[in-house]
Amino acid sequence: MKRLFEIFAVFFKTGLFTIGGGYAMLPIIQKEVVETKGWMSDEEFLDAVSLTNSLPGPLAINAATFVGYRVCSVKGALSAVLGAASPSVIIILIVAMVFNNITEYPVVQYVFDGIRPAVVALILYAVIKLAKSAKITEYFNWLIALAAVIAIAVFGLHPIIVIVAAALYGLFIRGAVVKAVDAHRAGADNVRQSGKDGE
Repeated sequence: MKRLFEIFAVFFKTGLFTIGGGYAMLPIIQKEVVETKGWMSDEEFLDAVSLTNSLPGPLAINAATFVGYRVCSVKGALSAVLGAASPSVIIILIVAMVFNNITEYPVVQYVFDGIRPAVVALILYAVIKLAKSAKITEYFNWLIALAAVIAIAVFGLHPIIVIVAAALYGLFIRGAVVKAVDAHRAGADNVRQSGKDGE
């Protein structure tokens, strides 16, 4: 029961203090789940984000469901989803009851004008953290990331198509790339070692 409350509290706090959607939540979820609680490793968290991002539904709820299930099975998933969704429901109900057109109030505009740059920074931080976990500099992973950005930003390809293409690359091609890079490195190391031995 204590663990279920912990899961609920983590995702309630995440939902309460995150503005800007699922991607803005990622660094907070990563901090709580990986660094504070130690429920998952960085690599496992990255795999969870990759999986939940390719599924239908909001990223934050999908991530909460996945993490909650990993920690405490079905009960953990339910606790995480309730925690993540409750703040939004409560806040929206309060706003709907108290204000008719909240966004028309200057003070609200000022608050959001201040929050938006911080949200961008949170998303950028999440990208940097995930890039490290994805080992973006190894095995031409940066090339896949660049191709995905170009496909979406320049050619307007749907993200689902990009995700499926990346999955197919991982399934059928990446193994050969890893073997080729490792073989090249081994050959270079042998040549370097031979040169040292000749000296």
